[in-house]
Amino acid sequence: MKPESSIRARLALFTSAAVGALCMVFSIVLLFAINKMATQNLTKEVTAVGELTAYYVDRGQLVNPLPPIPQDLIRPVQVVAPDGRVVAATKDLQKRPPMAHFTPKSPGRVASAVVCDSVFPAGGCHIVVAQRVYRDGDWTIYSAAPTLPFFVYPGVASILVAGTVVFTGAIAYGARHTVTRSLRPVDAIRAQLDHIRSNNLSHRVPVPVAKDEIHRLARSVNDTLDALERTLEQQRRFCSDASHELRTPITAIRAQMEDALLASEDAGLHRLCDDVLPSVERLQSITSDLLTLTQLDAGVPGVRKPVDLTELITMELKSHHLNGMVVHRLAPGVMVRGDRSRLRQLICNLVQNAQRYASSTVTVTLRRVDRDPEAPGGVVELEVLDDGAGIAAEQRETVFQRFTRLDTARSRDAGGIGLGLPIARQIAESHGGALTIQDSDRGARFVVRLPSHS
Repeated sequence: MKPESSIRARLALFTSAAVGALCMVFSIVLLFAINKMATQNLTKEVTAVGELTAYYVDRGQLVNPLPPIPQDLIRPVQVVAPDGRVVAATKDLQKRPPMAHFTPKSPGRVASAVVCDSVFPAGGCHIVVAQRVYRDGDWTIYSAAPTLPFFVYPGVASILVAGTVVFTGAIAYGARHTVTRSLRPVDAIRAQLDHIRSNNLSHRVPVPVAKDEIHRLARSVNDTLDALERTLEQQRRFCSDASHELRTPITAIRAQMEDALLASEDAGLHRLCDDVLPSVERLQSITSDLLTLTQLDAGVPGVRKPVDLTELITMELKSHHLNGMVVHRLAPGVMVRGDRSRLRQLICNLVQNAQRYASSTVTVTLRRVDRDPEAPGGVVELEVLDDGAGIAAEQRETVFQRFTRLDTARSRDAGGIGLGLPIARQIAESHGGALTIQDSDRGARFVVRLPSHS
């Protein structure tokens, strides 16, 4: 059985079972109410028979066997004298002991009870009503009638049973039909997903017109397919670019090794190492950057500790061989919370990028912004500015795409492979900050904003 058919069957079964149970409860309550009303009416009738007999006792017109009682009111009746003897009774109770032994508490009062297995010829349980009359003593009149079965009217019970069956069946059919119609869009979505899986991700599932849960499901599926298509396209482009970048140093190493083999007498070990080492270093740099990007994409958390950003920038500037003049304006004691090694890589990537394209000077500025509407706790701004040609406004987001180099940066002699800025932005974002390119009078002005840690 298909899963969707199983869902239809389960929903129809559950609905019919619930409706059937409710119908049964309703039928039982209705029959109970009918039984109670009929029992109350029967008790009133039995009481009326006793009251009529009490009238004759009170007037001294008692005869045995009883009546005088109207034919339509004849019930088992006994008249018990003050000494406890049955002095009069209907024909079916002649020469029998009293049908009950309870009495009303005072004359004129009435008491009733259900008495079983008594003096009644038919046996069973009877509703017995006792009434008291005072005439030279307390006389007790007992009148009775057989108790009613729970199904007072068999026809009503039959109608309720038949109605329950028909109503439950109709509800089950209606529920199954409704669920089947409701699940048709789901079947269409599933079929389209199977088609997409076997073909390509350019297709989308049909979205129902009705603004219901299935409509929202189809929208979510299409949004997911959009994101998946973008991700796969990015991965394909990334793999293509990575293969291209890796092929260059590998090809260079191979060529240098082949040259050394062809001219083994002229190629010394030191010369070969000097020729191969730059390509190995480039290969190592690419591999390291790819590993960092993989960790950032996977959301691998770093060690988050308070970091003195002023000290970290100072150490980073001292540890590099800087070409040209570097001007730094660093506010003292600027603290952030994050991974020290990744923050150091962010600083290194920005400074190296600025050095690569600066004409003469790189300016590094660090300041604290205490009042910021987007960050009540304050933010830290790191600005790296070079005096080079700058970046056009329409290309400021392009430089953060992986393996992207602008026209002025396409020469591999500059040392860039197009991963430094994407890594720097992802590091900033993983620390709850942002990396953007902002306007400047000259050159490219990179600004990092991170939450401050007091």
